[in-house]
Amino acid sequence: MLLPFRQMLLVLLLLTLLALGHDRQRDCSKAHNTTKPALLRLSDCLLTNYTKGVRPVLDWRKPTTVFIDVIVYAILSVDEKNQVLTTYIWYRQCWTDEFLQWSPEDFDNITKLSIPTDSIWVPDILINEFVDVGKSPNIPYVYVHQNGNVQNYKPLQVVTACSLEIYNFPFDVQNCSLTFTSWLHTIQDINISLWRKPEKVKYDRSVFMNQGEWELLGVLTQFQEFSIEGSECYAEMKFYVVIRRRPLFYAVSLLLPSIFLMVMDIVGFYLPPDSGERVSFKITLLLGYSVFLIIVSDTLPATAIGTPLIGVYFVVCMALLVISLAETILIVRLVHKQDLQQPVPAWLRHLVLERIAALVCLGEQSNSPRLPAASQVTKIDDCSAMGNHCNHLGGPQDFEKNSRGRGSPPPPPREASFAVRGVLRELSSIRHFLEKRDESREVARDWLRVGSVLDRLLFRVYLLAVLAYSITLVTLWSIWKYS
Repeated sequence: MLLPFRQMLLVLLLLTLLALGHDRQRDCSKAHNTTKPALLRLSDCLLTNYTKGVRPVLDWRKPTTVFIDVIVYAILSVDEKNQVLTTYIWYRQCWTDEFLQWSPEDFDNITKLSIPTDSIWVPDILINEFVDVGKSPNIPYVYVHQNGNVQNYKPLQVVTACSLEIYNFPFDVQNCSLTFTSWLHTIQDINISLWRKPEKVKYDRSVFMNQGEWELLGVLTQFQEFSIEGSECYAEMKFYVVIRRRPLFYAVSLLLPSIFLMVMDIVGFYLPPDSGERVSFKITLLLGYSVFLIIVSDTLPATAIGTPLIGVYFVVCMALLVISLAETILIVRLVHKQDLQQPVPAWLRHLVLERIAALVCLGEQSNSPRLPAASQVTKIDDCSAMGNHCNHLGGPQDFEKNSRGRGSPPPPPREASFAVRGVLRELSSIRHFLEKRDESREVARDWLRVGSVLDRLLFRVYLLAVLAYSITLVTLWSIWKYS
C-alpha cells in the first residue's frame, strides 16, 4: 500500500511541475498584448517567479548536461620554484534551462536574449587546480536562446598548480592539466561534456599569442568519473595544456659563454709547460667561470626536489676547469728547474719517454749519454790531490819527465811549482763546476721531456672527456627538442 501511494505522489508532483511550465508559457503568450518593448516583456516574462536556487529541470531525475570548451589565449608565466602555471583562457559553457523557454512569435521574433548572470541558475563548475584568484574581467551577462539554451562566455586568468619538470631545461616540455568539475553536484545532477570535437580542441591555436617564451603544442581532453572514498560519482573534464619552451635565448645567454670559456681552457694547454703563465691563465679562467655562474644563478629554474641538467653541466664544467688547473700545477712542478733535483729514474724514463711517448705519437724521446756523476767526481778528486802526483796522462809529473829527457833547462824554482799547482786546482774547480752545471741542465732537460710527454697525454685525455661530455649533452638536448 505504501509503494503505490509514493508513486501517486511522484506523479502528482510531476503533473504540478508541468502545469507550472505551461502556465508560465501561457503567461508569456498573454504578455504580447501589452505596450512594453518586446525585450522588456520577454525579460519580465522569463524572470518573474524564477527561482535561481533550484536546478532548472522539470524532471528532477534528468541530469543537467553542461557543455564546456577551452581556448588558450596566452601563457603568462611559469613559476618552477612554486610549481605554478598562469594562463589566460577563453572559457565557454552552455546548458539547457527548461524554465527559460518561449515562442519567438509572441515576442517580435526574438530568438535570444542577454540577461544578468546573477538572475538565473548557473552550474558550480570550478577548476580543481586553482591556487590563486586571477585578475579576470567580470562578464555579468549570459545569452539565453528560445529553446532554453544558456551560453556563458568569459575570459579567465587561471593560476593553477602544475607538476613542472625542469630537468630538460631549456628544452623542456610541460604538460599541465585544467580539471573542470562540479564542486557539489554528482553526476546524477550535473554531467559534463565537451562542446567541440577533441581534434578541434587539440589543434586550435587561432587566438594564441605565439610570440612569448612558450609555444603551445596542443590541448588534449579527457572525460572521466571519479569518487572519493566510495561516495557518489562526480563528472570531470580534463584539459591537458602541452607547452614547450623556446630555447634560443637560453642557448645564447647560458650555453655559448660556457662553451667559449671551455674552449679557451683547452687552448691554454698549448702554452709551454715550463711557463709560469699557464697557471695564472688557468686561475683567471676559473675565476671568470665562477663569476659567470653567479650571474646566471638567477636565470636557472630551481625546485626543492631536483635541478636541471644544465646546472649539472655547469658544475661539471667547473670541475673540469679545476682538474685542468691541478694538472697544470703538477706539470709545472715536475718541470721546474732545481739545482738539487734528482735524475729521472730509469723506470720512469722507460715508461714515459718510450711507452707513453709512442702512445701519444711523439716518437721515442732521445736521451743524450753522459758520464755518471760518481766517476766524474772521482776523476776530479784525483786530479786535485796535494802535491805534484797527478795520475792521469799528461799531468805535471809526466811533463817534467819529458822535459828532462829532451835536455830542457832545469825545472823552475819551488815557488813557481806551487803557483802552477794552484792554477791547476782553480782549473779543476772550474771544470767541476761546469760539469755540475751541465749535469743539472741535463737533468732539467730530462724532466722537461717527461713533463712534456705527460702534459700531452693528460691534454688528450682531458680533450676526450670534454668532447664525450659535450656530445652526450647535445644528443640528449636534441632528442628532447625534437621529440
